[in-house]
Amino acid sequence: MKKYLFAILAIFLGHSGLKAQEIAELTLNDAILYAIENNVNTKNARLEMLISKATVKETTATGLPQINGSFNLDYNPQIPVVFLPNEPPFGDPTIPSDVIPARFGVSYSSGLGINFSQMIFDGSFFVGLRAAQTLKQLTEYDLTKTENDVIENVKKAYFGVLVNEVRIRLAEANLARTDTLLKETKALNEAGFAEKIDVSRIQVQRNNTFTQLERAKTSWQVSKELLKLQMGLPTEYEITVTENLSELNPQEELMRLLVEEGQSRIELDQLNTQLELTQLDLKNNTVQYMPTIDFVGNIRRSGAGNELNTVFDGVNWFGSSLIGVSMNIPIFDGLSKSARIQKNRVQINQLENQRVFLNESFKNEILTARFNLKNDLNILEVQTANLQLAKEVYDIARIKYQEGVGSNLELVQADSDLIEAEFNYLSALYDGLISKVNLEKALGLLKADLTN
Repeated sequence: MKKYLFAILAIFLGHSGLKAQEIAELTLNDAILYAIENNVNTKNARLEMLISKATVKETTATGLPQINGSFNLDYNPQIPVVFLPNEPPFGDPTIPSDVIPARFGVSYSSGLGINFSQMIFDGSFFVGLRAAQTLKQLTEYDLTKTENDVIENVKKAYFGVLVNEVRIRLAEANLARTDTLLKETKALNEAGFAEKIDVSRIQVQRNNTFTQLERAKTSWQVSKELLKLQMGLPTEYEITVTENLSELNPQEELMRLLVEEGQSRIELDQLNTQLELTQLDLKNNTVQYMPTIDFVGNIRRSGAGNELNTVFDGVNWFGSSLIGVSMNIPIFDGLSKSARIQKNRVQINQLENQRVFLNESFKNEILTARFNLKNDLNILEVQTANLQLAKEVYDIARIKYQEGVGSNLELVQADSDLIEAEFNYLSALYDGLISKVNLEKALGLLKADLTN
């Protein structure tokens, strides 16, 4: 946690007075570290860990001495009547009824006591204590899984920003190239060496290129907002990314990733912990057939009087105490415990089946991610070569057009092919980046660099 905080301070210490639209410069690792601390999902996961720690304390407390105090002050507007048989030798012949009504009690009574109990044996307590510890472990795994999901989302969003920046640069270069060509063609048209339709074709191409530039700028803004959302950074702050795609994806790293064995997936740890919790629930339901034993005791002082001002006279107060052991023996509960045990056993079978499926799905996920990354790298290589070829074709078409041996239509088509090759290259580049993140996830390698 201290490492996380250090990273956050490193990013924002120089911006302690950040105002809206001030720029925070971010590397990918900076963005990940900030997101781990500030994304709403990781915040809630850490709060869930605090809840689990409190649950452990709560469960432990049930095995500690329980002490409660009590106080009462009672008033009887009418003292209860007790009926006695009107029979010799204590009968009253002057009373015609066969019972004698007698009031036993006083108008006011009060008491002050302390009750004490200590669990001696309860099988559910020990199982519950272990279950609470296991639940705490599960919330730790949940936090790790949430952090992994945040890292995945931040990486993809960060790459989206980088790709859109490249897209803007290419679109600006295309627009500048088309503007130059349009200017030259207008001059040729005015000199009588080019037709009006030649100017119109290039003007159409220029308008399309300008539209692509505006779309690229919009996509760039949207991708930055998505990155801020994944980071948990307020939208009023402006960010800029400081790395480029080649720095983040060196070829040797990609090749190493394709042969990486990977690590155990956190999802499997979560499932195993859920299985352990279900087994503990089964054990808890089983031990409930056993009796529970508690040590109990109480001390009490009670007083009474016919008048309120005499209730608390010392002569009217008397003490009492009790020490004992109580045992609760379950006999018959309508087979509810048996039903819960059967349900637990079915749940355990479900989780075991899910674990087998999860292991197989992880293998399939790794194979698919490796295949996709290899395929995307091959496509990227082809598109890179295709982009270079499209540039050469455009340069040749431009030279031919300037020398009067090539047509305007040929040049416009070459420019259109170049733009298409650029966007195919960007698409292949982005697909490769996403496939890389997916393979890292499949191998269990998604993590932030905490050494910075």
